[in-house]
Amino acid sequence: MTPPLTSVSIGPYTLPNRTLLAPMAGVTDRPFRQLCRRLGAGWVVGEMVTSDPSLWHTRKSRQRMDHSGEPAPRVVQIAGGDAEMLAKAARLNAELGAEVIDINMGCPAKKVCNKAAGSALMRDERLVAEIVNAVVAAVDIPVTLKIRTGWCADSNNAVRVAGIAEDAGIRALAVHGRHRQQRYAGEAEYDTIAAVKSRVGLPVFANGDIDTPEKAAQVLDYTRADALMIGRGAQGNPWIFQQINHYLDHGTPLAAPTPGERARVLGEHLAALHAFYGDYMGVRIARKHLGWYLAADTRFTPAQQRALKQQFNALETPAAQFAWMETLTVPDAAVRLSAKGGHAA
Repeated sequence: MTPPLTSVSIGPYTLPNRTLLAPMAGVTDRPFRQLCRRLGAGWVVGEMVTSDPSLWHTRKSRQRMDHSGEPAPRVVQIAGGDAEMLAKAARLNAELGAEVIDINMGCPAKKVCNKAAGSALMRDERLVAEIVNAVVAAVDIPVTLKIRTGWCADSNNAVRVAGIAEDAGIRALAVHGRHRQQRYAGEAEYDTIAAVKSRVGLPVFANGDIDTPEKAAQVLDYTRADALMIGRGAQGNPWIFQQINHYLDHGTPLAAPTPGERARVLGEHLAALHAFYGDYMGVRIARKHLGWYLAADTRFTPAQQRALKQQFNALETPAAQFAWMETLTVPDAAVRLSAKGGHAA
């Protein structure tokens, strides 16, 4: 049986439910965060921002740090490998309006780990302690931490890192159930998350392979985690938050979104991307999101999804993208595709 939600607070902020949007570079920008909030996410974390302020002048960094119009709490994730620089980045982000700082010790990307940041930090527990203590001391807003189970299968040290984090004053801990060398391959394991939860008193969020309401309930029951952090399961399926919330509250599945609802939400998302990034970049960033939406749409076979994605990727303007979307609103869209050998009408 899924344990009941008790009041989980991170500083002055109380979680309204058990579903959180994980930070994902290139995905959890402001338009996607706002969409996931509207569809039930109780907590959202922005894309990681480098801890080097000299790089914040770039367009990408400015957009990643843009939280205008978002409701509290505005959670900014910082990444780096130098304690002093991370502490400075935390202070500057707090001055710019961040209300929670999240430290990235979970990213497995080579370009991050090669700079001794992200999940590479878990190889050096002394440096972990130096960083979390420096960042917590630098700001008077809550600091959270995201980690993996360890660097590799032979160095599963998440429990020790969790203890270091708790001693430093970290207010909540998200644990992805894979070590760094797995990246996103194989299956997430939850024994380590359960062990972390049993050893520390701070809120623990389970992360990894949570892509259905039933899986969400199983993970909560097994790990006794306080909440769930959803990453790739939300790509193309922002409804997953309300679906999990409903299942945890009522024990029954929520009806899948209708074709009309899917088209409406996708249209809102595309409009927000065009407005946020401008026409040129907005059109291009919309392409990857459309691919994820299609992959999650069971009306279409994989071949039909590929055909639709190829067609959408050839469009060059917002107007063309919106006009094309009308093909997704009709009930017989899949039938028409089949009749044309997998090509959209």
